[in-house]
Amino acid sequence: MDLIKKIRVVPDYPQEGISYKDVSTLIRDPESFRFAIQDLSRRCQHAAPDIIACAKARGLMIGAPLAYLMGVGLVVMRRPGNLPGEVFSLQQELEFGDTREVIKDSIAPGQRVLIVDELLATGGTSVTAAKIIEKLGGIVVGTAFLIEITGLGGRARLKDYDTISLIQYNY
Repeated sequence: MDLIKKIRVVPDYPQEGISYKDVSTLIRDPESFRFAIQDLSRRCQHAAPDIIACAKARGLMIGAPLAYLMGVGLVVMRRPGNLPGEVFSLQQELEFGDTREVIKDSIAPGQRVLIVDELLATGGTSVTAAKIIEKLGGIVVGTAFLIEITGLGGRARLKDYDTISLIQYNY
């Protein structure tokens, strides 16, 4: 299945010069969504994760069904103030200056963690997620994305991790 045909591209959004890749058109089509999640699952099996971590809400759209299909747990990283209990926070290495938090006991020392998101661009969010996981004693076994925008340096920033993407767009 040619998944790239299922992605709506919105020119000049959210600002001029940006070509936004809208995954909502893919995930609302049950056949395409099922195919994408099953394909990601096949490609990620070798990593043998114990849990999937999603660093953004949009990543949860991909991470939750993937975790279900792979039979592993799921942990969500959020912006400050959105999680109950004791959290671990880390400032993102992005131009956005955003912070991510995770409930401290959601990742156990030695746990094998696959980071999942809907899109890889500069890699800042995933690098931050990896640092959080590693500081909590988890082992990052890879990163997986529905879409990758090549040429923005994301894959290079994740060079220490096995990185999988289903759809690639050249920047």
